[in-house]
Amino acid sequence: MKDLTQGSVLSHALSMAAPIFAGLVLVLLCGLIDLYFVGGLGEAAIAGVGAAGNAGFITNALTQIVSVGAMAAVSQAGGRKDRTDANLKFNQSFGLSIACGACTVAVGFAVARPYMSSIAANAATVDAGTTYLVWFMPALGLQFAMLAMSSALRGIGIVAPMMYVQAFTVAMNIILAPILILGWGTGYALGVKGAGLASSLAVASGVLVLWVYFQKTENYLALNPEHWRPQIAQWRRILGIGLPAGAEFAIMFVYMATIHYALGDFGPSAQAGFSIGSRVLGLSQVPAMAIAFAVAPIIGQNFGAGNGERVRRAIKHMFCLPSPW
Repeated sequence: MKDLTQGSVLSHALSMAAPIFAGLVLVLLCGLIDLYFVGGLGEAAIAGVGAAGNAGFITNALTQIVSVGAMAAVSQAGGRKDRTDANLKFNQSFGLSIACGACTVAVGFAVARPYMSSIAANAATVDAGTTYLVWFMPALGLQFAMLAMSSALRGIGIVAPMMYVQAFTVAMNIILAPILILGWGTGYALGVKGAGLASSLAVASGVLVLWVYFQKTENYLALNPEHWRPQIAQWRRILGIGLPAGAEFAIMFVYMATIHYALGDFGPSAQAGFSIGSRVLGLSQVPAMAIAFAVAPIIGQNFGAGNGERVRRAIKHMFCLPSPW
């Protein structure tokens, strides 16, 4: 654990923001990789994958509820130097992430075609988007477990391992995408199905790496299946803290779905262009997100430790933090 209740608040924020920034860029690259290799399949494929990828915003809303709640709860327990409680909250958030992930996959399979039918420009786009979403849904479900683990690490001031895991995940996606989408080396091209499958396999590999990481006995936090069983008070606290953050992504989902629906009259080419442009534009938001993600555990640990002055200092730095890149 990195003790964020001692030392320079600014130094902590800067040292954490840089790897978080790199990790967020890598996450956005995953979506662009799929669109890049799908580009050769035509406008309908691009539009379908882009519109289906918008479903990630509603999943992000749910994952943020769990991950933000987990980070806050774990960081506050860490600030109190209560390792037992920090581990309990970590494992409760992980159990909650398993339940949420399973529900997300089940609901996603059920609503994939109705959702695409409501916003896609034509039947070809509906088919492409539905196929991609069905094969991409496991990746969205696994995101809950990945973010629960990474957020808990961030809560105790550890951010570098997640950056390495994200780099590994992107590398896996880069390797798998042309093989599964275009059939490189196999001669068996899966098209948009391969794009979804490549992402799901890449995320699964990242979750596996994190799982192995948490098996180290010297870690401050450890996975304990006995503590995954629901404790309603703990789940309520985690969800209560994370709900405002999740609402922001839910609004983004509604906004993006509305734009895709409005562009439907202009054909799949317009929807395809918007899909690509919105993914690229998302990169501009990464610096602000990196700063916010870096400052949050500093606030959490010092709040748990009762260091009000350091909490106020961290909030001040969040608004005037110089760029570390």
